[in-house]
Amino acid sequence: MKWLLTLGCVALLMLGNNSLAAVTEQAVQLPNQLGSAIIYRNDSVKNQGAAVLVIHEWWGFNDYARSRAKMLAELGYTSIAVDMYGTGKVADHPDNAMAFMEAAMKEPEKVNARFDAAMALLKAAPGVDASRIYAMGYCFGGGVVLNQARMGKALAGVASFHGMLTSKHHKADAATLKAKILVAHGGADPFVPAEQATSFISEMLGAGANLDFRVYPGVKHSFTVPNATEKGKAFHMPFEYNEQADKDSWAALLRMLAS
Repeated sequence: MKWLLTLGCVALLMLGNNSLAAVTEQAVQLPNQLGSAIIYRNDSVKNQGAAVLVIHEWWGFNDYARSRAKMLAELGYTSIAVDMYGTGKVADHPDNAMAFMEAAMKEPEKVNARFDAAMALLKAAPGVDASRIYAMGYCFGGGVVLNQARMGKALAGVASFHGMLTSKHHKADAATLKAKILVAHGGADPFVPAEQATSFISEMLGAGANLDFRVYPGVKHSFTVPNATEKGKAFHMPFEYNEQADKDSWAALLRMLAS
């Protein structure tokens, strides 16, 4: 029995190593000087499957967003991490991050164009089922993907992690909302107070959304980001990693992608 178990473990390790080795990344330029993105593919997966757009936090197109896109490719999902600021800007201080985010939000047509261009690239990628395109985002990116769903984009689902929930320009409507909605929210996140969360839930339920809204009591902003606690202390801001919330929200995402 021990011998069989050992063989099984070795086989799983070999499969895991092969999957990792099969992941490739391709830097691409979006059309019309909209900026850049990186496509991650797993060449060991031959069947048509789901694919995911990944949108970064307010910090910009940094290693974290790309690492999540790569994790998805390791699991067999083609993904594209998109620079929503369009110029490669990455902040090293919250003041810069806020300025970058506000500048992007003042040009919603460019944000939408970048999203649409990345979505088109993803649909055209080998091994992608164009009817199973998903989008996920963190912080600023969470607000972006929720707004794309509000606008009725042909997405199978969107997932927001510690993201902005309100929108000044768009409201979910039963006639246009197509995507499943997953929201992972820290109950102690002061950037998204309880009244915003309540308003968002009412909006989505009013539009008949297929909604999975997960609240993690006592959990602060950026709870999925491993170095969030360090940044929170450095800048005296409510950023804090939470392993349980991170794992639970990631598992919820994978269930949505597999549905």
